[in-house]
Amino acid sequence: MEQNAELGDFLRSRRARLSPGDAGLSRGGGVRRVPGLRREEVAHLAGVSTDYYTRLEQGRHPNVSEAVLDAVARALRLDDDERGHLFDLARPSTSRARRRRPERVQRVRPEVHQMLDLLNGVSPAFVANHRQDVLAANQLARALLTDWDALPYRERNFARYVLLDPDARELYLNWDEVAEIVVADLRLEAGRHPDDARLNELIGEAVVKMPEFSSWWDSHRVAQCVYGTQHFQHPVVGEFTLHHETLAFPADPGQTVCVYTAEPGSASAQALALLASWSAPEAQRSDGTSPAPRIGDS
Repeated sequence: MEQNAELGDFLRSRRARLSPGDAGLSRGGGVRRVPGLRREEVAHLAGVSTDYYTRLEQGRHPNVSEAVLDAVARALRLDDDERGHLFDLARPSTSRARRRRPERVQRVRPEVHQMLDLLNGVSPAFVANHRQDVLAANQLARALLTDWDALPYRERNFARYVLLDPDARELYLNWDEVAEIVVADLRLEAGRHPDDARLNELIGEAVVKMPEFSSWWDSHRVAQCVYGTQHFQHPVVGEFTLHHETLAFPADPGQTVCVYTAEPGSASAQALALLASWSAPEAQRSDGTSPAPRIGDS
């Protein structure tokens, strides 16, 4: 029943954001008491009866076909992430059946650790799983964000860092934007993994401790945090901008690597190089010098 309620909330939120004009419908039909499309309009666009769509939105149609879900997704103008989320919510029993086996401990292959080490002098990079647990990170990523290795095991999570660590609000100049997409990613994964106890624990902690979380969560926005631009105010090297890309490992389902890069020749590239020099272990420096001074140090 909980998952059915999620389906109804999601469908209502998606039709509420669409105007008749957005959907190619006339604006006739009298004064609208609520924003967005009416149920009968979505049903018409999807080619199903109003009663059928109403039961779907109420979670009272357990055997909905893929063709109907595709039609509803088109009617509501869902993007790929939203369409996948719709399928996950509409078929919770199927999703749960796939995930009844205990989750295996995820380990990062030695070759991936080697890749992180090779990137260390150039790009911050870390490996995470579906709930954004940080499984491995190079030294430059720890210098940029936080020292994951120093945290308790259950707190080594990128989403938890962004949403709940006060230092993250200081680090990200566009913190609201970064945090909102992190919440959207958690919402997407919650639909895919409704029985993930640690994921639900993280969401519950954010509800209690983060004032903005509930309003973002209730918007039902879903999106993968796969690429974007992030602006930093770092305590060591000051203000700079990095682009991030998240790449999947076909050989390691559920694991992705997030890599940050700076525009070549830019001030941000210089700041990143300075951060790499500052964070490099003494044993790796050929000249035996001390870490580079912080910007502004005399």
